[in-house]
Amino acid sequence: MEKLISAVIIVKDESTMLPLCIASLDWADEVLVIDTGSTDDTIKVAKHLGARVVEYTSGKSFSDWRNKGLREAKGNWIFYIDADERVSKSLAKEIKTSILGDEYSWYVIPRSNKIFGKEFRHGGWWPDYVKRLFKKDALMKWTGDLHEEPLVEGAMGYLKNPLTHEKHETLFEMVEKTNRWSAIEGKLMFDANHPPMNIPRFCSGMFREFWYRMVMKRAFLDGGEGIIMAIYQVYSRFCSYAKLWEMQINKENTK
Repeated sequence: MEKLISAVIIVKDESTMLPLCIASLDWADEVLVIDTGSTDDTIKVAKHLGARVVEYTSGKSFSDWRNKGLREAKGNWIFYIDADERVSKSLAKEIKTSILGDEYSWYVIPRSNKIFGKEFRHGGWWPDYVKRLFKKDALMKWTGDLHEEPLVEGAMGYLKNPLTHEKHETLFEMVEKTNRWSAIEGKLMFDANHPPMNIPRFCSGMFREFWYRMVMKRAFLDGGEGIIMAIYQVYSRFCSYAKLWEMQINKENTK
């Protein structure tokens, strides 16, 4: 049976990043764009570039959006990609070759992260394996509200050629994104009955993140940009814990 590949892109207001993403998918049999509520020209751009667009604004999380892509995709293999990611010719060739075998039903792919215009090789940013390529009938569903995970039947393989992530966010945009996602992460920890936050827990959480990024993963080897991103990850972790603490305090005050 012919093995067809559907490339699934989940988007919202990605009219600027989408063209280069779709251009790197000329090897896929179908490009499916799941639009989650764009207010810019994303839908118009996607259709102009030949993608099939499904508007889906009722989803609440990446798991919902990825599951919608799973239901809508016509191929018997599904490749998930973000609008700010690019597929090289070598990765495309490896994907098409790998799915011809029957040994694996899904693959993880190394991702090369370009931040502040620089390719990061340290600080936990490489090889940054991501779960993106699945045989459709083996992928049961995605679960999780923030850090979504696939439920898959069958063996997992590893690809060698990297997916390129063009992280074009400015620090201003990163802070805005952290503000949104830390609220979600804090709520998830709160719902999971995380132990009450206190000064020792704040300090240990910040220290662990700093130790992981700067010492274990040697973020400083990526220069000033690497040091800035390592410190920023500590800040991001602090925001999640701070919002958890706020929820815990509010709960205590309402008793």
